[in-house]
Parts: sequence; C-alpha cells; structure tokens
Amino acid sequence: MPLEYGVDDGSFRTAGGEAGIRKLVDDFYDVMDREPGAAVIRRMHPADLEVSRDKLARFLCGWLGGPKRYREKYGPIQIPKAHARFPIGGDERDAWLHCMAEAISMQDYPLDFASYLLAQLRIPAERIVQTGRLPGDESN
Repeated sequence: MPLEYGVDDGSFRTAGGEAGIRKLVDDFYDVMDREPGAAVIRRMHPADLEVSRDKLARFLCGWLGGPKRYREKYGPIQIPKAHARFPIGGDERDAWLHCMAEAISMQDYPLDFASYLLAQLRIPAERIVQTGRLPGDESN
C-alpha cells in the first residue's frame, strides 16, 4: 500500500527519513549560497550555516510527521516569532521557495510528492511574510 502524504509519517518516510531530510536541507542551503536571487535571504542567515541547517532539518522532521527533533533540542517551534525581526516580504518568500523548489528537484522523490511538499511549504513561508511585514508595507 503506498504511503499517504500528510498522514502519520508518510511524508517523513517518503522524504527519506532524517537522512533524506538532512540531504534536502543541505541542498537547499547550497542552492541559496549560489543563487544570485537569494542573496537577500542568504544575508539574513549567519555566515556559518551549521545551526540554520540543523534547525531546518529538525523542524522538517517533525513537520513531515517524523520525530519532533526541533522540540527536543530547541524547544517549541515559533516560526513567525523567530522570523519577525527580518524584513520578509513576497520577494523574500518567493526566493526561499525557489531555493526549496530547486533542492526538492535534486531529490529522488516521486513527482507527486515533490509537488505536494512544495505546496505544503508555501504555508509556513506565507506565515513568515505576514509577521515579517514592515510597518506601512501594504504591498505583500
């Protein structure tokens, strides 16, 4: 019986478990480092991406139905609050999603899972735009 995405650990398992998610995250940050269109969001990260990689991988493990690794190490997940200090608008959201789309395309995922995953990642990406909006910025 095929795994159902978004049900139990189906997405986590389809993504390759923790090792597969770490590969996705590493590819994501590698894309961010080399894509000129991602320069603005790259500057929002520290020069050394070790902690950023760890946090995103741990978040995705739990978010995709696997072990709650982020909570184990960093505590409760507060995506909007953690990103509120950054001026994140639609352009930054789109750059992040572009890097993630590129990283997803580098994985050995079934095509329907790749589409599903990117669509689902739009949800937290949009939540960050909403809280990261600068006062008076009504463009996003």
